[in-house]
Amino acid sequence: MPSFCIITCTYNAEKELPRTLKSVGEQSYDKVSHIIIDGKSSDKTVELAHAYAANTNGRHKVKVVSEKDNGLYDAMNKGIQQAEGDYILFLNAGDTLADEHTLRRIATQINNAHYKELPAVIYGKTDIVDANGRFLHHRRLQPPEKLTWKSFLNGMLVCHQAFYARTDLARQTPYDQTYRLSADVDWCIRIMKAAAAKTLPLHNTHLTLCQYLEGGMSVKNHRASLIERFQIMRKHYGLMHTICVHIWFVIRK
Repeated sequence: MPSFCIITCTYNAEKELPRTLKSVGEQSYDKVSHIIIDGKSSDKTVELAHAYAANTNGRHKVKVVSEKDNGLYDAMNKGIQQAEGDYILFLNAGDTLADEHTLRRIATQINNAHYKELPAVIYGKTDIVDANGRFLHHRRLQPPEKLTWKSFLNGMLVCHQAFYARTDLARQTPYDQTYRLSADVDWCIRIMKAAAAKTLPLHNTHLTLCQYLEGGMSVKNHRASLIERFQIMRKHYGLMHTICVHIWFVIRK
């Protein structure tokens, strides 16, 4: 059965973090570790993280690191380098797994599929919630039946929080910190390219895997994020394909 490492990057997240910690702590599957990478918060974030680590009763291994970093993607790279287990999952403060059995369901699927080699990526669907954890709507972009690195030409069809990357591939593919807002899009594409090069499968769970907190860095900086995403798409898919797809986006709206 596969093991999972959840990475949560925080900075002054005392209001949002408890929901995420509760979600991970309540998972019924026991092959789980949780790394909290904090950017030297000045509120009670680190205190909450240490209290959570002390009360897991050994079911889940928890590591808390609080130190200055160079932004979110630097923190994520730190988490990748310290990760244990077969798969990495990023959950931001405020995000949660769909329910307490999410990781058990995923592990059972992978085990029963009898893959010759573990899939490079496990993916699924996402729900959007508000700051109080109330369901708002299903994410507009939905995962395709068969995901490939070319799928993201049509947008980020799989939410970052519903994209589980194999740890060995993630270590070989760190986030590109030249991107400030959309390095997650570039990272997912590069992970899937690495999977294609090794002819590794991508596994569609057909499950809702996470609840994503409405908002986030790219939403708050929408215009700059769109510019970065255009640059990322041009790098991976070529200028003409990127322009044609963006024209279609405009027509569709």
